[in-house]
Amino acid sequence: MKEFLNEVDKLDIGKIVKDVFISKYTTYKVGGLVRAIIYPKNTDKLVLLCKLIKKYNIKYKILGNGSNLLFSDKTYEGVLIKLDEFNKIEFFDNKIVCGAGASLMKVARESIKRGLAGLEFATGIPGTIGGAVYMNAGAYKSDMGYVTRSVKVLTDDFKIITLTNEEMDFHYRSSFLQHHPNYICLEATIRLEKGDKNALEEVVKDRKQRRMKSQPLNYPSAGSVFRNPPNADPSGKLIEDIGLKGLTKGGAEVSEVHANFIINKNNASAKDIHDLILFVKDAVKDHYGIDLRIEQEFVNWE
Repeated sequence: MKEFLNEVDKLDIGKIVKDVFISKYTTYKVGGLVRAIIYPKNTDKLVLLCKLIKKYNIKYKILGNGSNLLFSDKTYEGVLIKLDEFNKIEFFDNKIVCGAGASLMKVARESIKRGLAGLEFATGIPGTIGGAVYMNAGAYKSDMGYVTRSVKVLTDDFKIITLTNEEMDFHYRSSFLQHHPNYICLEATIRLEKGDKNALEEVVKDRKQRRMKSQPLNYPSAGSVFRNPPNADPSGKLIEDIGLKGLTKGGAEVSEVHANFIINKNNASAKDIHDLILFVKDAVKDHYGIDLRIEQEFVNWE
């Protein structure tokens, strides 16, 4: 690792932060030490970095805003790549070209300011464009698949290609990139419709008020824990109806406000949250015969 990081430094790939706790970089505010976080300056530097990772056989992961990840408490013996420098947002009439590191909420807000409709669902999702495309993030019966026209990616053999909406194979909380985890999202092109700015702002205001009443926004969480199952009640209702609201494990709790949120209420460990998620999943399976799919990604638990 030391030799690898020395070479990253020598090639001026970007800022390196060594031996930090991942809890500072995730919305659950839990997780162990990570050996290094690297912020490549541009695409050329990212390609160089990926070649070095391959050369030294270094474990790695792309990290956006950490809003859908649960890292374990143990040390991550590898590097995390943050694409914060890939944050451009460019508007061309009703088309937006945005870097993978751009804030999804910012892109949504800037769109609404310009009277562009289609991203209202995203104003409460605290992720990056890259993470949102990867997860096909969505809410209010819409998602990234409806608005993303194409995605520029770095392939696992270091080629830069553009995938169309069809090639991205967007489905509910799923995309092509989840099945090709060594591809890295660099940029997305989004196309929206002309709308009425005042009407769009009213929709967003109304949804924000509803979110504040219906979601536990005053505690660290990673949003909805489980995907809503097809042909059944929403996950939150299934969990609530078997009396699991308020259930705790260490410092983690099934939210009293919304049962599909698990919150870090009192200095929870990653294991507290992990074990509570699995307990809820098993309880729903035992009671209803429904195998809920976990929406969040568990990292470094192997």
